[in-house]
Amino acid sequence: MSFKIAGKAKYFNIGTGFWGIIDDKGNEWLPEIMPEQLKFDNHKVECKAVKSNGFSMHMWGTMVRIVSFKTISTE
Repeated sequence: MSFKIAGKAKYFNIGTGFWGIIDDKGNEWLPEIMPEQLKFDNHKVECKAVKSNGFSMHMWGTMVRIVSFKTISTE
């Protein structure tokens, strides 16, 4: 079942580096694959996602698979 994530895209320069989304409530989401169109640090984004059973070496956030997305603003 999909759910909505509204927040900001964020690049983390930790280890090999990775992209995540911090939602408006402070929750941390780690996309399996971050769409290129969302890879702009601190841009507001809105996504539909499903929880993932995957794993990551980054050990940050809840892993999700993005189903659809849009950029809300560039601020």
